[in-house]
Amino acid sequence: MDLTKILTIYGRKPVLEALEDAHLTPTRLHMAVSNKPGGIVNQIQDHAKNRGVDIQIHDRLALSRISKNGKQDQGVALDLYCPSFVGLDEYLVQTPAPASSKSILLDGITNPQNVGMIIRSCSAAGVGAIFYPRKSVAALGPLVIKASVGTLFSAPIVQCEDVLSTATRLQAAGHHIAVMDGNAKQSLFAFQPSQPTVFVLGGETAGASHGVKAMADTVLRIPMHNGVESLNVAMTAVLVAYQGHQH
Repeated sequence: MDLTKILTIYGRKPVLEALEDAHLTPTRLHMAVSNKPGGIVNQIQDHAKNRGVDIQIHDRLALSRISKNGKQDQGVALDLYCPSFVGLDEYLVQTPAPASSKSILLDGITNPQNVGMIIRSCSAAGVGAIFYPRKSVAALGPLVIKASVGTLFSAPIVQCEDVLSTATRLQAAGHHIAVMDGNAKQSLFAFQPSQPTVFVLGGETAGASHGVKAMADTVLRIPMHNGVESLNVAMTAVLVAYQGHQH
């Protein structure tokens, strides 16, 4: 199975809710041998058995390696199959994106609530891809899932290693790299792209990383009035996602 399409969630309540959701596709349940039977543990196992999900028992250390969060996994993790997830290599060999295509690249956004809200807004707007670096961005965990109100599971997530190498490869493949920055001269609303565009959204404090700014094709700002200096990155994502929408 393509591991880029597997999302591992953890925690007893999130796992139980995922098993109860008929729209999701769980593939494997991981349980710590230290779990005591009864209550929600039995409910989790019963739902997994009823759905024909493979159940594997691990020692505590092995489970923490699977969940990648031994302090908060509560002895339970679940693999979910997310067909809309792809890796960067797979994305780049797919049918070329149309000139009107719009994508988002997350850069140093560490607040999971912001990441989840960005995913929800971009999914609603029909953004073509959300490039999600494994480094420097909040992990795909319960807080991101909660903030996305479940839209994460069907979002067009493209998993990649880091921001700069991803932007460089996308640029080489014909994508226009547009960095959002409050000090830019050109307005987002005056921008009229003529090729597939990847909008880079920077972190809550530092903004976009210097390396990406240096190689970007365009740097854009959102005009501010009435003494307002900046917008939350999740709100910026909404404006970017719907910029130029005709429907």
